[in-house]
Amino acid sequence: MKKFVEIWQLAKAFATPKGEHVVVDGFDLTIDEGEFVSIIGHSGCGKSTVLSILAGLTEATSGVVILAGREVTGPGPNRGMVFQSPSLFAFMTARQNVALGVDHVYPKKSARERRAIVDEHLALVGLADAAEKRPAALSLGMRQRVGLARAFAIDPQVLLLDEPFGMLDSITRLELQDALIEVWSKNRKTAVMITHDVDEALCLSDRVVMMTSGPRAKVGGVLHVPFARPRDRDTLLEEPSYRVLRDELLGFLEQQAHTPDEEAALGPSSEAAHDARLVTAT
Repeated sequence: MKKFVEIWQLAKAFATPKGEHVVVDGFDLTIDEGEFVSIIGHSGCGKSTVLSILAGLTEATSGVVILAGREVTGPGPNRGMVFQSPSLFAFMTARQNVALGVDHVYPKKSARERRAIVDEHLALVGLADAAEKRPAALSLGMRQRVGLARAFAIDPQVLLLDEPFGMLDSITRLELQDALIEVWSKNRKTAVMITHDVDEALCLSDRVVMMTSGPRAKVGGVLHVPFARPRDRDTLLEEPSYRVLRDELLGFLEQQAHTPDEEAALGPSSEAAHDARLVTAT
């Protein structure tokens, strides 16, 4: 497989009232083309910071990110982003929200061709009949489907997902996971997903990257997920090897957990780092 994403010695520090807070330090990771990788770790460990740097939304303090042989220096249409919140324009219909990116990426295509791309991707996520509805008329799950359609419609080199199902109820979350994998399976785009959910990571991913707790978080281990695709969730959950992998992930997270006293001893809290990360990404 071709190394498609290369992250070397990545570090990010934020200024705080108590001094510099190094959220991520020495983060190294390579991702193959077409691979689906999840990054998991405790809140505040810098997962979303890494993704934001890969998206070009946040500047690294040091280190380098290479995508398809080129250094990432800012945002670009070769990366499709799906946020935890759908982040749609309230005054636009579902079709118009998806069309924004399509019109920007494909200015030389005719209006009919661009509309066909939009409608195709709305249909892929099950929203063919809701194209003319505005976000207020859509459920949270449907709005997130619009976000998925918007990200895939621009045909990005890499799909970046920042806890895309974190705000959904358990049933809708499973439905959206299935929708994501169904669309992803059609072209196997390189995908990087942030998640807190161990089962979500194992069911969707080729590898799960485990981050140490901050400050100065880095890759603490990488778990290869050996299950063939397509995967049936119910069958997977009954696999003895699935339970072994799940226990390994949970064991790692338990080892990384800090008591409140330990977190205080580390300096600025993980929650403060999390808030700083969101402000920077915005």
